[in-house]
Formats: sequence, C-alpha cells, structure tokens
Amino acid sequence: MSVKVFERILQLFEAEGIDTIFGIPDPNFVHMFHLAEERGWNVVAPHHEESAGFMAEAVSRMTGRAAVCIGTLGPGVANLAGAMMCAKVENSPVIFLGGQRARITEQRVRRGRIQFVKQAELFEPSVKYSASIEYADQTDEIIREGLRKALSGTPGPVYIEYPSHVILEDLDVPAPLPPERYRLVGQTAGADRIAEAVELIRAAKQPVLLAGHGVHTTRSGAAVRALAEAMACPVIQTSGGTSYIEGLEDRTFPYGFSPAAVEAVVASDLCLAIGTELGEPVHYGRGRHWIANEANRKWILVEQDPAAIGVNRPIDVPLVGDLRAVVPQLIEALKDTPRTATPELARWIEQDAARLAELAETAPSGRSPVHPARLIVEATKVFPPDGIMVRDGGATTIFGWTYSQAKPHDVIWNQNFGHLGTGLPYAVGASVAEGRKRPVMLVTGDSSFQFQIAELETAARLNLPLVCVVAVDYAWGLEVGVYKRTFGQGSRETGTHWSTETRLDKVAEGFGCYGEYVEREEDIAPAVKRAYASGKPGVIHVAVDPKANSEEMPSYDEFRTWYAEGTQ
Repeated sequence: MSVKVFERILQLFEAEGIDTIFGIPDPNFVHMFHLAEERGWNVVAPHHEESAGFMAEAVSRMTGRAAVCIGTLGPGVANLAGAMMCAKVENSPVIFLGGQRARITEQRVRRGRIQFVKQAELFEPSVKYSASIEYADQTDEIIREGLRKALSGTPGPVYIEYPSHVILEDLDVPAPLPPERYRLVGQTAGADRIAEAVELIRAAKQPVLLAGHGVHTTRSGAAVRALAEAMACPVIQTSGGTSYIEGLEDRTFPYGFSPAAVEAVVASDLCLAIGTELGEPVHYGRGRHWIANEANRKWILVEQDPAAIGVNRPIDVPLVGDLRAVVPQLIEALKDTPRTATPELARWIEQDAARLAELAETAPSGRSPVHPARLIVEATKVFPPDGIMVRDGGATTIFGWTYSQAKPHDVIWNQNFGHLGTGLPYAVGASVAEGRKRPVMLVTGDSSFQFQIAELETAARLNLPLVCVVAVDYAWGLEVGVYKRTFGQGSRETGTHWSTETRLDKVAEGFGCYGEYVEREEDIAPAVKRAYASGKPGVIHVAVDPKANSEEMPSYDEFRTWYAEGTQ
C-alpha cells in the first residue's frame, strides 16, 4: 500500500496498541496530528512539551504499553529533556518524536540558523536508543527498533528524529507486522528455574512477596494476586510500588513505614521480588531491615534484564523473563500444592489495620491552618474507591506515605527520579488513558503544583474528573526543614518562601475549573465531594501549618536511610 511517512508511523504504533499522542504540533507533525484524530486517536496538546512527556509516561503506566509524545524542533525538543530523563530513571517506555530542519540546513556551513540545534547528540545519554530517519524507507526499521529497545530488558525511553524533508515522503509498504513478529514478547523463564523457585517456595516457613513499581506498570495485579494467595504470604510494597492489588489490600504493607512490614521482612526466610530493581529505598535488599536473618533468607528475583541479576544483592534463583509471563508459570507450578498461611499473617493484618485507624485518630487536629497529617487523613478518607491516586511534592508526599487512609489500585508518582511538578501532567495522562471516566485525586504541595499549573486548562478543556488537593504553606516545606536542621531554628531560609496572597483556588477558577479555599480540617472532605460533584476539574486550596509541614514530617528518619551514600 502507498502511504505517507507520517501515516506509516501511526500504523506502526497502532500495531502495538498505541492510540494516544501528546505534544504541541510543529510543521513536521501537523499532518500526523490531523490524521491521528481522524483515525480515532486521543490527541492532546498541553501547554508545555515537558508536560507532554509526563502525560505520555502516565499513559504507559496505566496501559502497560509504550506511549508517544512529540516535540517541536529546537526549543520544543529541548523542553522534552526533563521528561526524557525522568522516563529513563522511572523505567518508562516513552517514544519521544522530535521534529528537525531538513538535513541540507544542518550540512550547510552557516551561522544564525533559526530554531536549529543538533538535537540527537544532546539527548543520546538520556535514552536507550537515539536515531534519525534519514530516508523514508528507514521508517519501519527505526520505529520498530525504537519499540524493541523501549520494551526489552529494563524498559525506558527512546528518541527518534524526523527531518522535515522525510516525513511527507511516500512509501510503498505492506501491512504492519504484529509485535511478536519483530521483537521478543512474553518471555518465559526456563522450566528448570521455575522448578527451583517452586521448591524454595514450598520449603519456606515465612515467605514474603516484595512487589515493586513494575507490577503496576505491566498491569499484572490479577496474576500477582493469584501468586500471593498461592504463597499465602504478605505483600511488601516498595516505595515505587504503592498501588494496592485488588483483593490483597489487607495483607499489603509499605516497606519501612509499617511495623508489620518490618516484622514480616525480618522474619522472612524467602523473598520473592517482582517488578523491583531492589534499589536504595529498599536498602538494596541487604541493608537495614534485611540484615536480621540474612543468613537464613533465600531470594527469588523475577527480572526482564539478565544484566540486572545479582547487581544489588546475590540472588538464589533468578527468573529471567517478562513478569507478565513468568508469574503465570509460578501459579501453574504451585496450583496443586498451595501453601497455608501462618498465624503471623493474620496478626500482621490486624496490626496494620490498627495502625491506620490509630493514625486517623491521632493525626493532630483542631488547628488552623490545618496540620498536614490531618489534611492527608481527611482527603484520603473520601478518596473514590475506583479512583486513581496521583502524588506530588516533597513534605506532602512524606506525610502521605504514613497517614493515607486510602488503598488505591492505581497510584502514580515520581519515586525514583523525584521530579517535582509531575503530578498534574500525570493526572491528565492517567485520566486520558482510562477514558476520562474514573475519578482522579492529586494530592500535592503548592510549590510542586505550580510547576505545570497551566495544565489546569488542559484538564478543563478535556473535562477530566480530577480533584487536586493542594497543601499550601507558601514555601518549599521540605527545604525549610533542611535549613532548620542545618542552621537551627530562626535561621534565614533563603529562597524557600513565596507570596501568601496567592490563591490557587482562584487561579483554578480562572482556568475554568472549580476552586475552593479551606482553612479548617472539617471542611476538607466536603470540599472534595463538592469538587467532584461540580462536573469540572477542581482545586482545593488547603492552608496548612508551615511549622508542622517543615518540622513534623513522619518517618523522616526512615526516609533519610534511602540516601546511604554507598554504605549499604
């Protein structure tokens, strides 16, 4: 069939189940955007290309597939840089498409060329694969190589550039190939390794399942639930894997922040780690809470990248493959000999439930401005059961780890890279991926919220069921705390405060959203309900106590152990 290059790009992405694109179209891409809309794609133009990258990343996390965004040549592509680095560290398979001037412009010996810089070499260190389509008939091979690299081994971003003289050329090509014809799909582990793993699981007295970020991003919750039930064990969440699997909510405990999790880890004689790099926040699986009983503990690691095996700690049985394929292998092998839960599991479940109830009861109350712990309790207790939770911010997120009363099945936040300002774009992208039907709650700090605040207009334009609960202390709360701990109370906190006259609820109204200002804790939950009922995206401006926000962060000592500076 005869097609233009831009149409062929869409066909190749459609073969991978991709139907959404984010970006601000430049002359290279207006034809692609126009055709994508005609073909029924979600086409979203945000207000900043970095937001486009974050939105695409959220789509990838919510679909388990690669996602796409584009950047205008020169400054537009430059604006993608932060999102590229974030996708690299967060292991997100995002395809970044960049426009570029015609190659004849690049090859001329000239000064003062408009909107031009050699882009590919600038981004190469931040992506798994960087390429430029120099000839139209390279389109299939380079797009497929990009998808292959993005989705193989440890997932990650790629950058593909289209010079303007190529994208409008004609191609005579066959129908696109399905993914399994040009890349490895559904890689299983060897039968011998599965047998070894099952033998360890059957022999274990106190196994734990360590569930990371990858469980959510591969959309593997149902299979992992079946595995946890066959193992009759607790699920320990990594800080990146904070989505609760439906049916496992009561036996899922956050590593390091739940006494039940710590007890289960210390008591464990087997850890089956899945969807995790065993990184710093879990002390590489060998420091802090893992030290006790280390000599008696066996490790099974499900990992797609064979080069990652044994890097952070020794592994007894590596299961190399796609967890979407390996977990069903384990379930099948265990089906005739399921384990029986130990008495400790019931005790840990009861202990963790009591912990959450006590936190809700004891979070400081009766203050105005509101204590940030109480904000988290009041907002999350009315979190919609079918909702998507998005987190952003420094101090606000730390309070959220401890005090959240919700157990969402979908949680999105920027854990590995720690990039502030991702929350609002993530919320938009996640809602678009879910058909704009499920309610979304963003819990964020005021400083992080303002990074990409223009995307409130995008949310309003798309009429998203989104409520943003913003903890406002008119400061970089986490950094204020650092000043106080470094220089003492009363020190000058340079560069951390901003205008107390800023009203984010009024800003929201200016963008066509619902806005409400709250100073009392008892008004938070009703305000959230009113925002959802308004039929518009909502912003609840909650005035929080700046002293508490900077000085009373819960579990801060645990959080600081993530930064071990090579000692683990």
